[in-house]
Amino acid sequence: MQTRVVDGRAAVAREVRAAAPLLAELAAPLPARGPWLTAALNAQAGRPFSRVRPRAVLVDRDAPGRPAGAALLSFRRRGVGTVIGLLGAEPGPLPQGRPQTRLPAEDDGVAERLAAGVIGLLDQVRGPWTLRLTGLPLGDPTVRHLAAGLPDAQLATTRSRRLVDELDTVADVSRSRDPREVERWLPAVLAQLPAPQRPFVCAAARLHAAIGELEVAVVPADDGPRALLLTLLDRGGSGAERWPWWGTSEIGGLRRELGAPSATLTSAAGLTQLGRRGALSRGAAAG
Repeated sequence: MQTRVVDGRAAVAREVRAAAPLLAELAAPLPARGPWLTAALNAQAGRPFSRVRPRAVLVDRDAPGRPAGAALLSFRRRGVGTVIGLLGAEPGPLPQGRPQTRLPAEDDGVAERLAAGVIGLLDQVRGPWTLRLTGLPLGDPTVRHLAAGLPDAQLATTRSRRLVDELDTVADVSRSRDPREVERWLPAVLAQLPAPQRPFVCAAARLHAAIGELEVAVVPADDGPRALLLTLLDRGGSGAERWPWWGTSEIGGLRRELGAPSATLTSAAGLTQLGRRGALSRGAAAG
């Protein structure tokens, strides 16, 4: 096996496409797959003064081509430091209620090699850095190896509140997977989002609609929609699994309930940080 690093939007986009079979085999959720990650890359590229740079760590069994493991990362400059997260986890709202991200690896040996590659990449970061990987499944082997290899790593378990679609119980709802209908109602969705999230949501909605993986649900009215809901559709062997992504309603029919737990890994170097018991500690500076 060999480990390699690629840098920049075009190179990472190629690796996203190359990792598609691996992500499909591991049943990665939609926010960890190609269309979502491509939308994230496009949204970053559309910001003229963006300080975000995508990078990827890949593990190949033989010659480069289809990776056996992949860590698709986002490096954001913030002041004098760098914040590292998972590609696709930040540019816009994520569907809630279960783990949304992955550090895919074919087996434990690949996961160990992948974690070592990520740690090696962190060692090359100039100045202070903070690593924050969120929305991962419990027991992820790459996370386990990362936690073992990063002295200041902390693991936490969280539960988000998933969006539950009960619109049909309160009104007549128009539902469609037609990209033209998605495009028709997209301005009403974007108008209710913070400005920085709009480019990503627009790109992600269009990409998923084009491949039949997005439904728009609307309760129309003369003065504008009374309810709007975007639902991601994971088209598996047993039919499309529905995952409500974003919604708003003036008439009810949308509620939140606790979802499945997910894992978060954090670590930092070169920063004065608050220790577990409130004492100040200082991580070692990265090279």
